[in-house]
Amino acid sequence: MKKFGLIGYPLKHSFSKQYFNDKFEKEGLKEYHYELLPLQNISDLPDLLKQQPELCGLNVTIPHKIGVMFYLDKISPEAKEIDAVNCIKIVKSNPVESFFSGEMCMKKVQLEGYNTDVYGFEESLKPLLKKHHTKALVLGNGGAARAVFYVLKKLGIDYEVVSRRANAKQFSYEQLDREIIEAHTLVINTTPLGTYPKIEEKPEIPYEYIGNKHLLYDLVYNPEETAFLKEGKERGAKIKNGLEMLHLQAEKNWDIWNS
Repeated sequence: MKKFGLIGYPLKHSFSKQYFNDKFEKEGLKEYHYELLPLQNISDLPDLLKQQPELCGLNVTIPHKIGVMFYLDKISPEAKEIDAVNCIKIVKSNPVESFFSGEMCMKKVQLEGYNTDVYGFEESLKPLLKKHHTKALVLGNGGAARAVFYVLKKLGIDYEVVSRRANAKQFSYEQLDREIIEAHTLVINTTPLGTYPKIEEKPEIPYEYIGNKHLLYDLVYNPEETAFLKEGKERGAKIKNGLEMLHLQAEKNWDIWNS
């Protein structure tokens, strides 16, 4: 039996569980299983690994994406820069191999941390970009925004952050005007506003200045077309939800676990 799972707390719903168990069934991987593993305190991670030796990989969600890094033996460059991990590869050492390599130690498990949100967001965004998408507004500055900041920086797209309160590094929603909206033709929602069941909610930006040169990207994927995306679509903007990003990051997790 090979097990994979999601750690976080609380765990009410999981895209990953359904995605991977469906994948295992379709590919005939009968000895593979994905489970939800509620973990209130990240300090309980070592005990979890001891209790479930079949675990080969983990996904990490709130509130442990940062705290889990303390327990990792290796962290990928993008995860280090973002300061957040959402994928862990569990590498089990072979005591016999360790003996002959001269690296004898009591530890039999090594944990490697990655951030696959970066890959998912980048690969889902790039096909939609046009030459005029040189400036972006990122709505929200929470944990979900970290991968977005990293990718925009990597792609050479200047960005401004929008949040509830203005400071030297970000706009408030009240400060957004025609000039700002028209200058930033890529608008990315990283907030949970509009997520089911509160589908009527949306970021309070001046949508009347959105036009056909704009690209609106919403990390929310349920519903498929959020109120934020509908506002953009009605004004001729290109729109994209976060579902493909989730699929891409899930497949990246799978590649990492099997590499």
